[in-house]
Amino acid sequence: MDLDWPGCRNARDVGGLPTANGGTVRDGVLIRSDSLHYLTAQGVDAVRRSGVSRILDLRGEAEAAAAPSPFVGDPLLVAQSLQDPADPDHGQPTIVAACTWMLDRRPELFAAAVKAIADEPDGAVVVHCHGGKDRTGMVVALALSIAGVPEDEIVADYFLTQERMAGLLAEQLAAEPDTSLHPELIEFRDTRAESMVAILRHLDEKYGGPEAYLRHGGLTDDDLDRLRRRLIG
Repeated sequence: MDLDWPGCRNARDVGGLPTANGGTVRDGVLIRSDSLHYLTAQGVDAVRRSGVSRILDLRGEAEAAAAPSPFVGDPLLVAQSLQDPADPDHGQPTIVAACTWMLDRRPELFAAAVKAIADEPDGAVVVHCHGGKDRTGMVVALALSIAGVPEDEIVADYFLTQERMAGLLAEQLAAEPDTSLHPELIEFRDTRAESMVAILRHLDEKYGGPEAYLRHGGLTDDDLDRLRRRLIG
């Protein structure tokens, strides 16, 4: 469900997604979004009225400093970066390669982000990066997998970002020099269903699936059970 948070283009509640056993993800417990620094004053008010109990900012320290959240200094906001400051730039040629590089390099940080969803106070947990696309998409995909949401639904949810962010993508590309000389710019900024399919396949082939990956990152049975209870009751 899209949320009317003025300034943000990609804020949506993942509630209502079906699970394989016939259940659904609860409304008002997990929201994914593009960066909240885009919010207008009216958007900030809308967030505060939305029953949000925690905001998990997945951006790196320098990235967050360059575009500060309007919630800096508010207990709602938690820095939950998926990168260690010592990490080099990924230097990967495709978005799938970049995402799988991040997953392989820092499983403990991805696991910590998913655990944070399970551990936060009652209310909606907002997960965001910059565009709400890849870093947010990976964390949300991991959480939804634990809740039992089928892969095709996870992929479809990821792909919704393409429509939501199409206007911003067009603006970015219009400001670039001739993108035909750098087609990888479009590939990195697009949201392609096959990208999430490939990321999930990587988790299956290398770790045995999202749950095994999160256990590899340090999550316990209790952590996973708390996440399921939060997302599906």
